[in-house]
Amino acid sequence: MKSMILGVIDESWFHGNSHVVVNTEDKKRSHVVLSPNLTTCHPSFSDDNKPVYCCPPKHESEEPIIDFQFPDPSTQPIRVRRPAHVMDKDKDFVAKYNKAIAIMKSLPYDDPRSFRRQADIHCIFCTGAYNQQHSNSLMKIHRSWMFFPWHRMMIYFHERILGSLIGDDTFALPFWNWDSPEGMHVPDMFLNGSFVDTERDSSHLPPQVVDVNFDEQERGLGHEEQKAYNVGFMYTQMISAAKKPELFMGFPYKAGGDGYCNAPGTVEDAPHNTLHYWTGSNLNPERENMGAFYSAARDPIFYSHHSNIDRLWEVWRELRSSNNVPEDSDWLDTHFFFHNEKSQLVRVKTRDVLDVTKLRYTFDWVENPWINARPKPSVPPHMARQMLRMRNSNNHSGGLLLTTSDFGSMGRILDTIIRVQVQRPRTHRTKIEIEYEEEILVVYGIDVKNDVYAKFDVYINAVDENIISPTTSEFAGTFVNMRRGVNVVMNKDDIAVDKKSHIKLGISELLEDLEADEDDSIWVSLVPKGNTGMSISIDGIRIEYLR
Repeated sequence: MKSMILGVIDESWFHGNSHVVVNTEDKKRSHVVLSPNLTTCHPSFSDDNKPVYCCPPKHESEEPIIDFQFPDPSTQPIRVRRPAHVMDKDKDFVAKYNKAIAIMKSLPYDDPRSFRRQADIHCIFCTGAYNQQHSNSLMKIHRSWMFFPWHRMMIYFHERILGSLIGDDTFALPFWNWDSPEGMHVPDMFLNGSFVDTERDSSHLPPQVVDVNFDEQERGLGHEEQKAYNVGFMYTQMISAAKKPELFMGFPYKAGGDGYCNAPGTVEDAPHNTLHYWTGSNLNPERENMGAFYSAARDPIFYSHHSNIDRLWEVWRELRSSNNVPEDSDWLDTHFFFHNEKSQLVRVKTRDVLDVTKLRYTFDWVENPWINARPKPSVPPHMARQMLRMRNSNNHSGGLLLTTSDFGSMGRILDTIIRVQVQRPRTHRTKIEIEYEEEILVVYGIDVKNDVYAKFDVYINAVDENIISPTTSEFAGTFVNMRRGVNVVMNKDDIAVDKKSHIKLGISELLEDLEADEDDSIWVSLVPKGNTGMSISIDGIRIEYLR
């Protein structure tokens, strides 16, 4: 919403209190919630102008629709999702899962339970192939607070369909445990039988360790170093940069042309986006299959990837025991349509998928080593402070040296490292104030040319960007743009919203670790990755406070 993007955002969007500045247009449409218009499915194109058509054989609006009902706890056992690298050793499970995928792949396309139809659900909602209900705006599910609940819905029904195809109501999707050192490789089961997808990066197959912050270039680290890097990165994305719900989940997305936000949460940006790209084939123009959203769900590993994303949502909610989901009725009542194991079309709301116990599944307990991986400064803070005071336009190694006023009306191309001195509106905050109100760094007006993969990292008070990594306190977070497909509208009056993006990163803990929490200003480094900076422009940087 425009009214929220322009001002300081507080946590009131989770509680409906009087701190929110309400757009009058929002009041007029307050009774309209976000949902797809099932009569409007239309083609789209990839970045290479490849025709993409994901629509079902006939309009789903012609089918009877039933409302979601929770599984009956008296007849439905709890499905337990377990780590894929552990389940690799269970030959019976692997055989059963392989059989379920083989049956699903054998179903005709007009069967909504078929593997390709399941994959095309993701294609439809990531390329804007549907219009919104009661609006001529396109419908998307990435880069907003709908990311977590929509994907939970998708894999919930996918899991139940797989189980029904083999007559096993205990079947549960394994989760790819890439945030734990033991699971930081492509699970062995995905290398054989029905699990195989030939459109993967062959150099990233076992024993290669995953790079959860992949930037299109190999990092060149040894296996143990890469694992430590990954663990440090997960700490930032799950804890230090994501202490408030908006930071973790993404910005609100509401009905109408002004409702789309293009502001993902920390985990959606990375490791979600980055692992999609890391897995996809480097021989394909858009790193299909996993590397492009329109094709990602054609790879069976997609579902284990998102099973872990779903698990991390639960882990984050447990870490933030209160105020961990929005109470906004627009979010709670947003609804979508999925086919169940009986091929019935089901209307399911966000509020229906917030309690996994009621959904009759859970996750096997695993250790999350990143919880205790709080990083250390790369340079002792007192030394860094002296070196940063000496920084000026003639005393730095490459890159641009700016103040926040130097961006100008046209923004700045990120063709090199940009270092910006950012004034802090508040200093000398008390511990209670810091606990109640998170200081957040906002990089706004991010514009990515065309539909390309683009990435930059964000550092704070970095004396030397070359030595910064997620294992050091100066690392604040990352921005990742995934290929989403070029939107094609159905009618000439339909609206394909292509708003600039922004990222918000919690920095209160980081400033404490860098002993900068009482400083009047900080130095922010924007570091382009993977030779993608020429495709990125940025309007500016500022600091806000989030309650």
